[in-house]
Amino acid sequence: MRILKIIFWSVWRIWFYILLGVPILIMFPFLFISILKESWYPYFFRMARIWAKVILYGMGFYYTLTKLQQPEKNKSYMFVANHTSMMDIMLMLCVVKNPFVFVGKMELVKIPLFGFFYKRTCILVDRNSSKSRFDVFERAQKRLSQGLSICIFPEGGVPDDQTIILDAFKDGAFRLALEHQIPIVPLVFYDNKKRFSYRFFSGSPGIMRAKILPFVTTEGFTLDNRKAIRDTTRMAIYKELLEEQYEPVAKANKLTT
Repeated sequence: MRILKIIFWSVWRIWFYILLGVPILIMFPFLFISILKESWYPYFFRMARIWAKVILYGMGFYYTLTKLQQPEKNKSYMFVANHTSMMDIMLMLCVVKNPFVFVGKMELVKIPLFGFFYKRTCILVDRNSSKSRFDVFERAQKRLSQGLSICIFPEGGVPDDQTIILDAFKDGAFRLALEHQIPIVPLVFYDNKKRFSYRFFSGSPGIMRAKILPFVTTEGFTLDNRKAIRDTTRMAIYKELLEEQYEPVAKANKLTT
């Protein structure tokens, strides 16, 4: 049985990289045209959402979205979520309709085809370079001034320890949101770690649930409040993940009493 699982996981993971590249090849002329001007980014974003859905459905995933608050059209937001899987990018693109720009790590540029467009459309950060971190703020400010939103995974990466429910948040997303007085939109991805973690021999097709939590306002607050805003956002996501983790135990205890 273990051998069959290893064969499945190997084929499945290879299939993921095929799905990653084939839609880009098919849409390449249109994608390339859409990145020639920054003002055309919303067209690129629409195609990126199609690409994300092809990958999700092609991998055997389907998603559900619960909204406790609805983002408005033509308004800028700071979207943040817990980060546990490569599928977080795809799921974020699927569930958020407001055109946004990712702030992401430099290493993903190395992925063939994907890296070509990733480099030209996302805001890249080298976390070991203070200059790079400063450049991120400049580029993000420019994108926000164009009416776009920003998406950051504030943990700064996927924790190596798989037992960590939610790692500490870095300040960048909250500083940007405060400087521009835009609402912070916390999202919770419940199943991505279980469905498609960074461990090669793991995962399975199935549901990927997402929830948009009530927005965290920044209006009237200053940079002096960034730690409080950051901790409020993190706690909202953490509570959801913690309740999800212990809900099956609570149900089992209720059945036995």
